[in-house]
Amino acid sequence: MRQFELRVSQHQTGGLALELSEKDSKKTIRIWDLPLKVLTETLLNTLKKQGYRSTELSLKRKAPFTLPEAPGVRLAILFFTLKPMSKPGRMEEVVAGVNAMSDEEAYYWYAKCLNGPQSRRTRKALRILLAEE
Repeated sequence: MRQFELRVSQHQTGGLALELSEKDSKKTIRIWDLPLKVLTETLLNTLKKQGYRSTELSLKRKAPFTLPEAPGVRLAILFFTLKPMSKPGRMEEVVAGVNAMSDEEAYYWYAKCLNGPQSRRTRKALRILLAEE
């Protein structure tokens, strides 16, 4: 079973940035600013379900949050899809759509978004499917 690590860092603008990666993997997805703001509620709920307090999500935290496979996969899909978006309403639709997915559907989209020459097109297709971008 895979595990994910979520790290808190400071973005060059001075704000908060988050980096998500599979444990022992070099592939990292990073988000900040508006995508992070839209994702905050889902992110805090995910961390709370894993036994973390919402106050732990700050720049003072040095150790990564460790997440099991299912919540890590969902967050990865959200990071992939929200990062290039700019309209908050559509971002919220994507968040709602990913949260409504079954685990099997989330694993499918994660695999398609992560690997292969078509991963960029797959991410765009998912954004269109969930938010009619």
